[in-house]
Amino acid sequence: HSGAIVVNTARGEIIDENALTRMLEANELAGAGLDVFEHEPAVSPKLLKLAQGGKVTLLPHMGSATLEGRIDMGEKVIINVKTFMDGHRPPDRVLPSML
Repeated sequence: HSGAIVVNTARGEIIDENALTRMLEANELAGAGLDVFEHEPAVSPKLLKLAQGGKVTLLPHMGSATLEGRIDMGEKVIINVKTFMDGHRPPDRVLPSML
């Protein structure tokens, strides 16, 4: 039995949920915490069952859902659009190499 716990709050496709559930069922992992899912918006029935058994904690991806967080995100959009419209490189770009 491993004491390791997998936590994913980034992107759902990072975790192979079939492999995760197999490892949890085989006690190769102590647990998991997820707020993103491989096939969003669907949540795997196997993960739901493991959550009912206390092996997995499943939450909605809402870490940014604060007034301050949403204001900051909106201000970033304005800064990026204004910077781009002024002919400059926006500070928060998606780089092809990061996709």
